[in-house]
Amino acid sequence: MLLRKTVLVVSLATAALLASAGTATAAPVAPAATTAAAAAANPVIVVGGLSGVAVAYEPIAARLRADGYRTFIYQLPGLGLGDIPASARAFAGYVEQVRASTGAASVDVVAHSEGGLVSRYYLKRLGGTATIGRYVSLGTPQYGTYVANIAAFLGLGSCAGIVACQQMTIGSAFLADLNSGDDTPGSVRYTTIRTLQDELVRPTGNAVVNDGATNVLIQSYCPLRVVGHLGLVLDGTAYTIVRGALVDGPVRPNCLAV
Repeated sequence: MLLRKTVLVVSLATAALLASAGTATAAPVAPAATTAAAAAANPVIVVGGLSGVAVAYEPIAARLRADGYRTFIYQLPGLGLGDIPASARAFAGYVEQVRASTGAASVDVVAHSEGGLVSRYYLKRLGGTATIGRYVSLGTPQYGTYVANIAAFLGLGSCAGIVACQQMTIGSAFLADLNSGDDTPGSVRYTTIRTLQDELVRPTGNAVVNDGATNVLIQSYCPLRVVGHLGLVLDGTAYTIVRGALVDGPVRPNCLAV
């Protein structure tokens, strides 16, 4: 079952690369804050993952907006199929656009899958700790995933030529560099969220970071909750963890949230 899903993901990613040539991320426009508290809070950038089009993140963005956050969605350049450091440099420019459009000194990041690696590279290697207040990752292969390694086993070559897939392979040079030294630099508050049913981050323990981060396994609090990799941006329980992280609250997932 895992192998079939891997083939499907690689196929979809390849198709997305062909379909997305020349696609650019629109400049952000600051939405109106709905409350005084929201106006004082950091804007939130939802960072998409590999082959994740912006519209796929509208559900979690809508939840954030309903809670009063000024919310933006960042679709990775080329849908994240290319070099992760290059995507991080593009993301750095987007952060500056959001800060300029909102007048905010800092922003918070809620990043899915590869988007968490892009954001972490920005924080660790591009000076992002000066502009990010909170970092929340959803199903990010912080230490790689053997699903990426399976591409070679399937006869697809090195991740079928997809650079980001190669970089998310366990033991890659990219991950060795990213994970050398402190996992959580700066005064940023780091939170990772993972699920036992994640089809694409295996082992699921590789979705955590060290050095003081708050690492949350959904099933440690809600044993009966079934959440897949893509479901992390749709699931109500996962969102209650995100919401708590954005206000520096304790980890209190609502296991019945829809």
